[in-house]
Amino acid sequence: MIVITGASGFIGSNLVHALNARGRHDLVLVDDLKDGHKFVNLAGATLADYYDWREFLPKFDQLARSGDGIEAVYHLGACSDTMEWDGQYMMSANFTYSRQLLEACDLHGVPLIYASSASVYGLNAQCVENPAYERPLNVYAFSKLAFDQHLRQRRATLRTRVVGLRYFNVYGPREQHKGRMASVVFHFNNQLKAGNEVRLFGASHGVAAGEQSRDFIFVDDAVAQTLWFGTHPTAAGIFNCGTGQTASFNDIAAAVIGWHGRGTVSYVPFPPELLPAYQNRTCADLGATHAAGCQIAMRDVRAGVRAYLDWLNA
Repeated sequence: MIVITGASGFIGSNLVHALNARGRHDLVLVDDLKDGHKFVNLAGATLADYYDWREFLPKFDQLARSGDGIEAVYHLGACSDTMEWDGQYMMSANFTYSRQLLEACDLHGVPLIYASSASVYGLNAQCVENPAYERPLNVYAFSKLAFDQHLRQRRATLRTRVVGLRYFNVYGPREQHKGRMASVVFHFNNQLKAGNEVRLFGASHGVAAGEQSRDFIFVDDAVAQTLWFGTHPTAAGIFNCGTGQTASFNDIAAAVIGWHGRGTVSYVPFPPELLPAYQNRTCADLGATHAAGCQIAMRDVRAGVRAYLDWLNA
């Protein structure tokens, strides 16, 4: 069986649907469905079992020893709210639970593929999987980096294969539950549906209005990379999961406006309180990812936004 934590979340639910499309229905889903609205992300999916995240770890040994055991664990469950400052909660959800899951996987020789984050790079212009480039700006990023560091310390003695994927700016279907943490594509689309204007930040950090940029990756491409690393037995370590290209917020706005066939762009003053901790540019260095053998073709933002809005507005 295959275990997916965070299964009703954004990347997790898309992974479930992708595995179903590959003919895999022996899926054990793990999550917190206190917010029952997230069930819609799993509508139409097939599963073999479901566990609340609090009850899953005590069942791990039993599952690993039953039938054919556990083929792999995709650990995508976490607190992903970068504005959450309860450090005790963040470390419990993102570090402690991950460490306990690593212990269980290592004991039974089960490969673990887990979600890290590009946020660990902070304000660094270069995003390379190396401690020299890692400077988290918030407790969310710190919690992700802490587990990456834990893996680095233990990797030489681990008996199982572990892969950490540093996701960049993922956008696409099934992110509506994320609220303010949803992608700018989602928010720009809602702005145009409510009016005729897309609002972007004005000039900052030495770049023109709307020219702040990110490595935007369509969720299907992020899932494809995730499954590649999950199924290649020689790949292990920490890898960037992005496109290796940047697009500006102006580019995203133009793609959304182009899909709708109407709309204008307006710029709001950049909030002064965000200036010290704002990532002006992110771009995945894919050197290690390509060296591992992962050479998946990525959509550009025009193709990705078009596919997303076709789905979102169907």
